[in-house]
Amino acid sequence: MSSIDSITGKKIINEGGRDGPLTEDHQGMRARHEDDLEWTNLRYEGQFAKMMFHPTAEDPTIPNAGIVRYEKGSGHPLHNHYFAQIWYVLDGKFLIEGKLHGKGSMIFHPDPHFESELQTIEAGTILYVQYVGPHTRQGAIYEGRFNVSERKSLAEETTAV
Repeated sequence: MSSIDSITGKKIINEGGRDGPLTEDHQGMRARHEDDLEWTNLRYEGQFAKMMFHPTAEDPTIPNAGIVRYEKGSGHPLHNHYFAQIWYVLDGKFLIEGKLHGKGSMIFHPDPHFESELQTIEAGTILYVQYVGPHTRQGAIYEGRFNVSERKSLAEETTAV
């Protein structure tokens, strides 16, 4: 067996990876709890987020991953993205493309994608995981989307990305 990992190109420091990380590049898990974060404004009115993980300048490949809370009557218009994402409805009811999605629904958006108009019929929360698109290689957007201090009007908000 080679002493160099074929994927990372780094020296194997724990053969088989059973007694520790396989290479110096192998990272341990990261954990956060939603109770340790405050709700922040999402870009659309009536929506709030607790993004437990998000891209940084040091590591732009970290996904946006966390919980989005929707107030009844909130929503978003059709818009487009270059990253990929998965939503899992924890509670509430959401109307998307004429179909009602509730607790236990999983929605996958490949890259690039458009998100159809969403209407919140019953207040609820959705687990979001937005990640680098495998085709576009474009990462999720955190700054100015999940941590906005002042929201733009819908007329000013871009629907392009």
